[in-house]
Amino acid sequence: MAFKIIVCAKQVPDTNVIKINPKTGTLIRDGVPSILNHDDANALEEALKIKDKHPDTHITVISMGPPQASDLLFECIAKGADEGILVSDRAVGGSDTWATSNTLEAAIKKWEKENGPADLIFAGRQAIDGDTAQVGSQIAEKLDIPQVSYAADVKIEGTTVTVKRALEDGYMTIETQTPCLLTCIKELNEPRYMSIKGIMGCYDKPIAVYDYNTLKDDPLIDPTTIGLKGSPTNIFKSFTPPQKGQGKMLEGADKATCDELVAELQKKHII
Repeated sequence: MAFKIIVCAKQVPDTNVIKINPKTGTLIRDGVPSILNHDDANALEEALKIKDKHPDTHITVISMGPPQASDLLFECIAKGADEGILVSDRAVGGSDTWATSNTLEAAIKKWEKENGPADLIFAGRQAIDGDTAQVGSQIAEKLDIPQVSYAADVKIEGTTVTVKRALEDGYMTIETQTPCLLTCIKELNEPRYMSIKGIMGCYDKPIAVYDYNTLKDDPLIDPTTIGLKGSPTNIFKSFTPPQKGQGKMLEGADKATCDELVAELQKKHII
């Protein structure tokens, strides 16, 4: 059986080295390397696992970002994806989750118009530079297809998709039908590395670029629904929480230790 799979992926700054300007409250991106978003790597890996079992499966990776985000698409192709689509235009710059999902919905619809409906759409749970966990679910709503978020295990039999969904206090098993959209978490799998063969051949695979003119015929796309103008979200402030001081350890269960503990709590106005 062959599947048509779309993976939504994002290029993000490596948060292990990123810092915040204490005066402006904005991210310092200069000199910070860009990487494939962690949860999106899990989404791609799950698609690749399906292709391992069904070699005729076709995987398309869609990313929205500046021209340099094409590097991410080549990385995904080097891992085993078949093609990439970069949605890039100044008109979509500054998009929040709502405007981003409008744009990605239009890109998916355009691809489906040319290639037929996708059976599965995978996305990461959230991006490490925003942590909203909203875009995947918004895309599913706008495409009017079933969705399961926080996928920790996926099994596919024909058109039936069974997902173990992670909750705060356990798991929920959900069964749905294709086409559907799943958002993935790191517990789902272990992303593979690029292969030497994949690296050597990735630049021979197609990378299409969709701009505003490519997508403007979609009902969700106009200057008021994408980019900064189409983004109802306003960020009041970004900041790094102050570091906590070193704690003080008290040992013992006698009255003197208890009195010392009470005195310390009173100093901090906790009691």
